[in-house]
Formats: sequence, C-alpha cells, structure tokens
Amino acid sequence: MKLKVCSLLLFFAFTYAPLLAQFELSGLVLDANTDQPIGNAEVFNNTTKELKRTNSKGEFRFTQLEKGDYFLTVFAIGYNPLKQQVSIFQDQTLKIALTPFSNELSEVVIRRQKEELFGLSRLNPVEGTAIYAGKKSEVVLLDNAVGNFAANNARQIYSQVVGLNIYENNDAGLQLNIGGRGLDPNRTANFNTRQSGYDISADVLGYPESYYTPPAEALSEIQVIRGAASLQYGSQFGGLINFKFKKPHATKKIELLSRQSVGSFGLFTSFNSMSGTTGKFSYYTYFNYKRGDGFRPNSAFDSYNYFGSFNYALNTNTSLTLETTYLHYLAQQAGGLTDTQFEQNINQSNRERNWFEVDWRLVALKLKHKFSTRTDFSLNVFGLDAERNALGFRGDPQRPERNPITEIDDSEAFTRDLIKDEFNNWGAEARLLTRYELSGKKAVFLIGSKYYRANNASRQGPGSNAFDDDFSFRNSEFPSYPHQSGFDFPNTNIAVFGENIFFLNDKLSITPGFRFEHIKTASEGQYTEVGFDRAGNEILRQDTTDNRDFNRSFILLGLGTSYRQSQGLEFYANLSQNYRSVTFSDIRVVNPTFIVDPEIEDENGATGDFGIRGKWQKNLSYDIGGFSLFYNDRIGTILVQEGENKGDRVRKNIGDAIIYGFEMFLDWNAVNFLSLNEDQFRLNPFINIALTRSEYLNSEDNNVKGRQVEFIPSVNLKTGVSFGYKNFMGSLQYTYLSEQYTDAQNTPRPEEGDSREGIIGSIPAYSILDLSASYKIGKFRVEAGINNLMDEKYFTRRATGYPGPGIIPSDPRSFYTTLQFKW
Repeated sequence: MKLKVCSLLLFFAFTYAPLLAQFELSGLVLDANTDQPIGNAEVFNNTTKELKRTNSKGEFRFTQLEKGDYFLTVFAIGYNPLKQQVSIFQDQTLKIALTPFSNELSEVVIRRQKEELFGLSRLNPVEGTAIYAGKKSEVVLLDNAVGNFAANNARQIYSQVVGLNIYENNDAGLQLNIGGRGLDPNRTANFNTRQSGYDISADVLGYPESYYTPPAEALSEIQVIRGAASLQYGSQFGGLINFKFKKPHATKKIELLSRQSVGSFGLFTSFNSMSGTTGKFSYYTYFNYKRGDGFRPNSAFDSYNYFGSFNYALNTNTSLTLETTYLHYLAQQAGGLTDTQFEQNINQSNRERNWFEVDWRLVALKLKHKFSTRTDFSLNVFGLDAERNALGFRGDPQRPERNPITEIDDSEAFTRDLIKDEFNNWGAEARLLTRYELSGKKAVFLIGSKYYRANNASRQGPGSNAFDDDFSFRNSEFPSYPHQSGFDFPNTNIAVFGENIFFLNDKLSITPGFRFEHIKTASEGQYTEVGFDRAGNEILRQDTTDNRDFNRSFILLGLGTSYRQSQGLEFYANLSQNYRSVTFSDIRVVNPTFIVDPEIEDENGATGDFGIRGKWQKNLSYDIGGFSLFYNDRIGTILVQEGENKGDRVRKNIGDAIIYGFEMFLDWNAVNFLSLNEDQFRLNPFINIALTRSEYLNSEDNNVKGRQVEFIPSVNLKTGVSFGYKNFMGSLQYTYLSEQYTDAQNTPRPEEGDSREGIIGSIPAYSILDLSASYKIGKFRVEAGINNLMDEKYFTRRATGYPGPGIIPSDPRSFYTTLQFKW
C-alpha cells in the first residue's frame, strides 16, 4: 500500500511540477545593421505588464515566469518597434534585432509606432523602484501630441488628464498652476512636484509652491498619480506630478534639435537641445530662452533655462546620473482688475511698477543598482538654492478699506512693497524593491526612506518708489513703512514608507501601504504691527517677536486593489490618507487683502478612487470611474461677520468638507473603424469629462455649512480630435468649465465700488477652442496654431496677492508658429 502511495506521489510530482515551475526569459537587443548592442531599450511584457530596460550591453531579463505564451514589445529611440510572441516552457534566451528608423517614414507612421508601447496612458504596476498597482495614474505622452508647446500651454498639454483646474498666467508657461478635485491651482502647491523623481518645489513642507516648470519641448512624458501617491511621495491631497525628460539618443554621439517660435504679443522662444551616447556615457542637455510683451500693458517677461543630464554606466548593474538645472526669469506684472474694469476693457493696466523675479538652481545625483534579477535599488540626493522677489504696489497700507485694485499707484506718495524669499534645502530618498514568492504566489515589496532639510528665509519691507526692477530694501529711506517682517523657517522631515503587492491569483492583487512622517517646522523672527485711524494717521507701532516650534509624527495608511480580467480590462480601487502642513511663510507675510488666523492648523483627510480602465480591441483607450475626497480642517478665506475682525477677510481653518465625482476619459482610434490605411491616416477623437459635487459638512463660521467648496466647476469638459495624413498632423480641442466659487461662503460678485470687488466672487463659466497643426519636410518641421480661436473673453482666477490683486484676464485670440530642425 505504501509503495502505491509513493508511486502516485512521484507520478503527480513529475506530471505537474513543470506546470508549477517558474522560468527565466533573458535576451539581447541589437542593431540589425551593425550587430551592436542597444542600451536603454525598453522591453515590455504585454502579458505580465512588466517593463525592463536593457543595460549598456543590450541585455534584459524577466524572472518568475510560468509556462505559457507571452507577448513582448521592444522599443528604442531611433528604431522601429518590434512585437514578438514567445512560448515559455523552460529558461530561454532571445536575440532581438531592431531596424533603425528611416528618414522617409511619415509622421503618422512614426507616431503610431511609438504609441504601440506607450499608448496605455497609465503607469505599469511596477516601474523601476516604484509601485503603482491599484492607483489612478495618467501619463501625458508629449511625443504623440500636437499643441503650443513653445508657450507651455497647459490647457493643451494636460487636455487628457481628467478634472484638472488650471490658472492661466500669460507668461508662456513659466509657472504651472494646476489643481483638481477642489484643490487650489495656485503654483500647483497641492501636488508633490518632481522632475526625474526628485523634488523641485520651493519647500515640500513649508512652501510647496512651484516657480519652475520644465519646458514641454524637453519632455517625453508627464506622470500624474492622484491622492494615493501620498504614501510613496508625500502626504499632499493632490498626489504626484513627475516630469520625465527625453532620453539620450541611443545610437548617435550627437543629436541636435533646434526649435524657433514666434507668436502674438511679441512672443519669441528658442529651444535648443543636444543628446547622444558614446560607450557607457550618455547625455541630454538643452537651453531655452523665452520673451514676450503680453497682451496687456506692463506684462513683458523674459527667461533663461538650462538643463543637463549626464549618465555613466559603471557596470551592467549600476549607473550614476548627474542632473543640473538653472532658471532665471523676470516679469512685469500688470496687476488685477475689478469686475467692472474687466467688462469695460481687459487690455487695461494701472500697475506699471510691479515686478517679479525668480532664480532657481537645482542639482541632483541619482544612483541605480540592481542587486539581482529580483532586487533593485535607487538613491536620489538633491538640493535647491533659489530665491524669488516680488516688488510692487498692492494698495494703500494706511487706508486698507479702499479697493487695492482701483487705488491709484502714485510713485511719489507710495513706497512699493518688497518681499524677498530664499530657499535652501536638500534631501535624500532611497528605495529598495524586491520580487519574491509567498505561498507560491508572486509578491513585490517596496521599502523606502527620505530625509529632507530646509533653511528658508522671508523678508518683507519697503522697496524703492521708482519704476524699475530694483529688488533692494530701502529701510533707511522709509523707516515708518508698515509692512515689515523678517523670518527664518528651518524645517526637517524624516519619512519611512512601504508598499507590498500581494498577487492572490493571476488576476487579483491587493497593495497595502504605509508612510511614517516626522515633521518639524519652525519660525524665528519678528514682524511689525501698525495701526491707523480713519484719516490714515498712524496711532500704533509695535515690533513683535514670533518664534514657533511645531513637531508632529504620524502614520498614513492606504490600500489599493486591482483585478485584471484581461489585457484590455482592469478594475481598480484605492483609499489613502492625506495630510498637509501649514506654511509658516504664508502666515507672517502681510497682505492688504486678507489677514491670517494665528491659530491656523494642519489639514488632514483621505482620498479614494475606483474605476475600470484598459483598451478594447486596440481601438479604444478608456478610464471610467469615480472618486471621493474627505477634507478635514480645510484652509480657506472667509468674510468675518462679527467680532473684532468684522468686515475683514481671514484665512483660517474653515471646516470639514467632502468632494466626490464621476470622471471619464475615452480615446477612440477611428482609423480602423473607417477602414483607413494606418500608415497614412491618424484619427483620434477623445472626450475627457469630470462631474464634481462638493459640500462643507460643518464649520464654526456662519454661512459656510452646506456651501460648495472653492475651485470646483461642476462640469469640467475637454474634448477634441487628433488627426493626420502622412506628414501632416493636427488637433482641435474644445474646453468648457462651468461656474466655480473662490471662497467658502460662495460670495456673489460685490457691487461696483465695493472695496472687495475683483477679489471675491465666482469665476464665470467659459469655453475655449484651440487649433494646432504641424508638417514635416525631411529634417524640418513647421508647426502653427491658434489658441482661443473664438476670441472668448474670460478669466480663470481672482488673485488675492501677486500677480494681482484682482481678476487676471486670460489671453484673447493668439497665434504661434514654430520651425524645427533635427539632425
């Protein structure tokens, strides 16, 4: 009997062991003409959704593969993509030869070939040392788009990212101002903003505003991960925005690209890049110059931006990258308008002494190491040395009851207010990702840590009473100037985070995660309190020392799940906690249009996403779902209706709010449906819509509970079509946003002559039509377009400080054209 049992066990072992075994697929990617290895080629396993990049020897490796058929797509810059099916029943090695792009290929063919790998428009579950399983992610693919990239037109660049609300600054995209789901768009402060995986904002904790935005002409893609990114990248409610630069050319030692653009209102931009690979060394670098006059008086600007990325492969498993960035821009600010002025003439300006300047210097050192086929490590060490200067007249400091917009800027009577901020910070983030098995099932584990140290400073006081851009304090000349303060803001952040993908079966996975945060924020300095009587005479002057030290530690938790029914259908859901610390630098900068509650506290809450996404028969790309955002102690601005501050606008913790909605993105490849030749035609209609509702659930302030949350249009629609024939490409895009409020009390527009006119009130609904086209001739390409084709008169923001205060009108109809040369 025992002999029979043993025999049966041996029979089953030999029969089913091959089915349970896991195998390895390795390979070599070569140039078909020269047999030289191609480094940094991308090999995508369409079956498992894993992405591998070849090393300097052209090698790649997939592990833990079960017996079966797999479909691979191989892509490298300068080569035709290749699709290949491989059957796995044992360890296997492939040799893949890619043929270089032909210069004779049409633009339609080149873009279609790129889309074969990157058309998913979302991140894979695992990429490098990051986990994205179960998260709502969107990827803007710049190589496949047509638009006004020379002016960084955010409305076109982010047209396929659902639910974004955009402030338009009329400065050729020098600053990015986007929000979403009820988050203030101002300088993208509610997102963790990065390039190449490291922070680029002023101070992630104390002043998370972005004054630097890479030019779209230098980017290959923009990754947007919603609120569930709080665990891996920081606790912000918005999530992550990561800019990825173009890769070095894999086969040339030198590739040159030059783009010269001109447009309406004196716009001129020059973008020039160089990249290449020689042996183990590769590089990508660019210089970008922009200037313009703006459509309003007193709106001129110019900027200089340099970036360099230099990579060296130490060996097949280790690489080192040095990146450096410099940006300087100077802009004259025309100020804001009241509603009455906006309706009369959007081209007017009564501020000719307002200036804004930014100097941004970034450096980063990145180490990537592969310990084994299963374990990857990365380390980013980065630093920022920057400053921003704001100079101008924002109203009569002795008569704050007057409207600061319509107040006449008399250079002899009024000294300009000057705010100088310095940002000096550095950080290091390490990540370790490993693949393992648990009870015979695949699993992926990520652990990481981040140390961040900032020592920032903010000074406010009198500037000169001249007209030029002189950013020097004049304290000795104007000793009685009321708006004076000087503070240092030393901040420290230590974080430990981790996530783990548990594959319950071939289709279903769950991803729990955590983030431990220790935050220390402090302020050291003093400010001057000045009081005036009704005639504007000074009756009080007092210097107050305000040193604060705020320590807190907490844990954020999250859980995501994904069910992949097939390659074309995935169900996903996630829920993650969020947290946003108060910025001390905002508290002690004196603003004539509002005051700040000294008891203001941090915000916290949670974000949830759910939906379905994928592709249907390679003809339709879709992402349909919903979201909810629970916001506790939300910070905003209200009008005080009783007490000592009655009649003032106060920035404070208003109350708890809920925001929820439906989001849908559809991109249809109509070429196959119409039986057109794929090598000659491109036709992609798309629709991107977000329907959002919101409500304040409770508040200690009057007239807030039950009101709608600020910065939320109920309908946010972007739709259009991308089209092409051979070397001609084009796009037509329609944008519509319904009315949105700018304060928690949903205040209507004040009557003409009210001191608050222009600063508070709703932003009316608006709709915009944009048209862009390009044509390729050999090494040259010509691009042209019209933004705001129907010449809509509209605005997207009511500024409470710079660049206002008041309504900032958006550009009327404008034209642009670009000539590109690539060698």
